[in-house]
Amino acid sequence: MSSERKHQFNGLYFIFAVMTIVLFQEWWTKNSETDFIPYSQFEQQLEQGLINSVGIDEQRISGVYKNPTGEGKTHFVTTRVEPEFAQQLSRHDIEYQGVIKNTFFSDLLSWIFPILFVFGLWLFVFRRLIDRQGMGGFMTVGKSKAKVYMERATNVSFDDVAGVDEAKTELQELVDFLKNPKDYGRLGAHIPKGVLLVGPPGTGKTLLARALAGEAGVPFFSISGSEFVEMFVGVGAARVRDLFDQARKTAPAIIFIDELDALGRARSAMSPGGHDEREQTLHQLLTEVDGFDPSHGLVLLAATNRPEILDPALLRAGRFDRQVLVDRPDKIGRCQILEVHFRGKTLSPDVKAEQVAALTTGFTGADLANLVNEAALLATRRGGKMVTMEDFNLAVERIVTGLEKKNRLLNQHEREVVAHHEMGHTLVALSLKGSDPVHKVSIIPRGVGALGYTIQRPTEDRFLMSTKELTDKISVLLGGRAAEELVFEEISTGAADDIAKATDIARSMVSRYGMNTELGYVAYDNDRPNFLETIHPASRSHDYSEETAREIDLAVRQIIQQSLETSRQILRKNRAVLDLCARELLKQETLDELKLKELTSDLQTV
Repeated sequence: MSSERKHQFNGLYFIFAVMTIVLFQEWWTKNSETDFIPYSQFEQQLEQGLINSVGIDEQRISGVYKNPTGEGKTHFVTTRVEPEFAQQLSRHDIEYQGVIKNTFFSDLLSWIFPILFVFGLWLFVFRRLIDRQGMGGFMTVGKSKAKVYMERATNVSFDDVAGVDEAKTELQELVDFLKNPKDYGRLGAHIPKGVLLVGPPGTGKTLLARALAGEAGVPFFSISGSEFVEMFVGVGAARVRDLFDQARKTAPAIIFIDELDALGRARSAMSPGGHDEREQTLHQLLTEVDGFDPSHGLVLLAATNRPEILDPALLRAGRFDRQVLVDRPDKIGRCQILEVHFRGKTLSPDVKAEQVAALTTGFTGADLANLVNEAALLATRRGGKMVTMEDFNLAVERIVTGLEKKNRLLNQHEREVVAHHEMGHTLVALSLKGSDPVHKVSIIPRGVGALGYTIQRPTEDRFLMSTKELTDKISVLLGGRAAEELVFEEISTGAADDIAKATDIARSMVSRYGMNTELGYVAYDNDRPNFLETIHPASRSHDYSEETAREIDLAVRQIIQQSLETSRQILRKNRAVLDLCARELLKQETLDELKLKELTSDLQTV
């Protein structure tokens, strides 16, 4: 029962008590031995000698009759009236009595109403404000905010999770343990205390944890790491204790902590001490993980996309014993994920999961779910009865390059520069045999700052790249700048993003991959694994001399210069094709793969 309903019942009880008192008072008045008479009647009875004794106060006169009245009344009460006024009324033969103003309820309200007003203000305003700030009541400040999901609530099984077969295989062992814990102890083995799911955002870590609970059919305690950390010192530690206490009472059960990095960030030696709220919460979590017995059927799951910043004490053996990588799916995995998201969609017969998977290299499960939804929205927007393959192509372009901005008007010279720039990328990519095929080129502005775009789609998933493939990629990126130099004999700001990407690839070749013979097979940048793909700052500390840094800069410049020269040679050989394709692009604004193949039939490759 909620607190609001409890307060509602308390108010009803109060009203019922007041009504009972009023009814009792009325009943007592009617059935008591006391007779309430007017003052004029009292004077008459006094003259007739019917009164035995009286008692007088400031407002009332009470007394006893010599003989009981016909109604059995032995006592009487009347209200006093001023003697002069009473004599005046008696001369006119008028019945009169004094009236005492009943101030009981007014006095009661004058005391009770302000108290009730203040209490109600605190209950309905301040308390809700405190709850909204996440502080809660002081009596429940240490209670866990974990939401308990049972199998019928999660409604997710391993059949709903696709593209992560290796991770499901690892977690299937936990399902078997939760169903039959005794079988796993017959040889002396025990299940891992903690399992950490790591991987890029959107790969399905949380979905996999919920599917585990659905498969095992056990209580699922889910909480985010950020919910443990509060403004009051010690609250987070209390919530950790409360969470594990709840789980022990319902074992076998699963405890799932999402975004573990919010709670388990590595402690710094530069901090003044261990009195920080987050550190106390982490210490309590470490203690609880050490304290529970996995043979009782309690499994601890956690998920993060930043394992490189977690505290080493949290990752050691005996706490999180096993790390399960939930990585971006390959082509087969993307097909399986698409089949799951195709359920309930009205698709055209030309839509094949294999074709869509080939268009979406590098997409995560969340990206694929968004892609299917975007394609369905595009089909609905155009009034189609089914989702076609063209809808998926447009959805991929919208996700990769951004929304079309057809209202952005460029002058004729800028359109010509953009057309030659994009065709420079396209012709260099078509000339280099190791490059990914070009799917589409357009001069319609998209996204934040792109005035045109060239889309290349790989034919297969690649995990290794050679030196030539990387230099060819740089040449394609610099093809737009080379085309501007060749045609207009001047350069523009349109190649800024291309140059930044090319420089990053060249620097990685020199400082990370050891692809420069003069600098040797030495890694000068030791980047830790990073699933978030954050952009590194331009100025970072390094562990090599200034002379080595200069050699790295020269090597990067040499790679960029050689790749740019390759792009220039290709475009000089194919100047006529470049002009032809640019004119056609200006006319149609978008050229697809078939049209490009027709226009570049005379292209000289390298």
